[in-house]
Amino acid sequence: MTGTTHPPKDAPELRFERPLTTVDLVVFTLREDQLQVLLVQRPDRPKEPFPNDWALPGGFVDVHKDASLQACAQRKLKEKTGVDTPYLEQLGSWGGAARDPRGWSATHVYFTLLPITGVTLQEGGNSQDAQWFPVDSGVQHQTLAFDHAEILRVAVQRLRAKVEYTSLPAHLLPQPFTLPQLQKAYELVLGRAVDKSGFRTRMLAASFLEETGPIDVGAPRLAMGYRMNADQPLAYFPRTFSPRSDH
Repeated sequence: MTGTTHPPKDAPELRFERPLTTVDLVVFTLREDQLQVLLVQRPDRPKEPFPNDWALPGGFVDVHKDASLQACAQRKLKEKTGVDTPYLEQLGSWGGAARDPRGWSATHVYFTLLPITGVTLQEGGNSQDAQWFPVDSGVQHQTLAFDHAEILRVAVQRLRAKVEYTSLPAHLLPQPFTLPQLQKAYELVLGRAVDKSGFRTRMLAASFLEETGPIDVGAPRLAMGYRMNADQPLAYFPRTFSPRSDH
């Protein structure tokens, strides 16, 4: 049985203040040949903290809707982008008395990767605008609301470190995709080229891809298309990627 668990009627009364509890999302995509992140603009309303500043999407946990932190993250992602995702990873938790002027607060942060196709950004709620920002154009060093600049820097570091030994970039592509398209996704996230022959060997040996048949990519010849194995959303590799050698 799913749903919210409520304490029994005879449970002892809590005699301490509860912190504000939120879930925030770091949503990555590939757009215009760049790794980009989704930011929302804070509302300009009385008593709203950080009016007009940019922030990560998210919001308060709803105890009547969210059975878990991950359920809250999935709900917020759906509200903001219109899509679900097969991959959602908890990045960490941030909390303190000074991060939100409304009171002692804690946020639990998740990151996800989405193909740009099918995403429809939604305004409203606790934001007046939503836009994609290139990660490497200085957005990591901008003044964001709350402690979101620090959270974003940690998320980018985590993503790039994990991409070195996993199949994460496959989640950034619409399916089916080709191996050259997947390699380009890796290179855009890492910010460097990787060895082509070694990349192809590693991808095909990891057993997380399934052939879908030849697809038209605008080249003279059709290319083999692949999709992710639904039973293996993430593959791990025994070593990191070698940079491409031009010699």
